[in-house]
Amino acid sequence: MQILAFVLLAAAMLVSLVYGIQLLILAFRKSVLWGLGYLLVPFVSLIFIIVHWDDAKRPFLKSLIAIPLFLIAAFLTPLDFPE
Repeated sequence: MQILAFVLLAAAMLVSLVYGIQLLILAFRKSVLWGLGYLLVPFVSLIFIIVHWDDAKRPFLKSLIAIPLFLIAAFLTPLDFPE
């Protein structure tokens, strides 16, 4: 089960990375200020996604695929408590 949890965790991280980079590229395509804000200022990424929903909808919704993968990986990870 640990191997499956690791594979799911790696897949979730890859999905998050790919679509996060796509959103970052989209922010820089709008303007340099959006891109820098997306990188450096908290919650600007969320504001960008809301303001530019028509363009950011597809990569944002695809990035949500990572959430169930993270959750399944977390449930499959064994908890080793010392006795």
